Amino acid sequence: MARPRIHDEQLRLRLLDRAAELISTHGIDGLSLRRLAADAGTSTTAVYSLFGSKAAVLRAVYIEAFQRLSRRLEAVARTDDPAGDLLELGMAYHGSALADPHLYAVMFQRSGSTALEADEVATEAATAAMRPLVETVERGIQGGLLADLPAHDIAYACWAMVHGLVSLELDGCLAAVNVSAGSCRAALAANIRGWLRTPAA
Repeated sequence: MARPRIHDEQLRLRLLDRAAELISTHGIDGLSLRRLAADAGTSTTAVYSLFGSKAAVLRAVYIEAFQRLSRRLEAVARTDDPAGDLLELGMAYHGSALADPHLYAVMFQRSGSTALEADEVATEAATAAMRPLVETVERGIQGGLLADLPAHDIAYACWAMVHGLVSLELDGCLAAVNVSAGSCRAALAANIRGWLRTPAA
């Protein structure tokens, strides 16, 4: 008698990655659990066993995407130079998006995030991903390095900068101008310099 297939974490992650690809390429309507199972080399029974429904798959993809981003940002070393840390966080965000472009699309594009009715867990996953950025800005303000403004305002502006660059890069809009990781780093550094506290006159 054949042993039953184990619906393990490896299968779960394979299904989430493939679901993200389908959503980012075809939109939420392109996510069929039957197609998802076939593409991942498993059965619809396995998909239902792991998630329960199409809506649950979408929710799980959304949470997984932000958790992977969180892990990359949390891995950035914290130093006594918050401005330098902000730069490294920006580059980690850039690297995360390029490593998992389909998950990035689920987080921020209409094909993914806007189709989700976020609950408390999903909202916390998204909030937690931004926490390292906000906390680094807070350290910079408290240390007198960054402008004395609300930390979330500066954090949001820094995120918007790198998000814009990454989105254009992933969409292929920057290919003609040959934007490299080096130029992205230079742009982020210039943005951070603009938030430094002006010395008192």
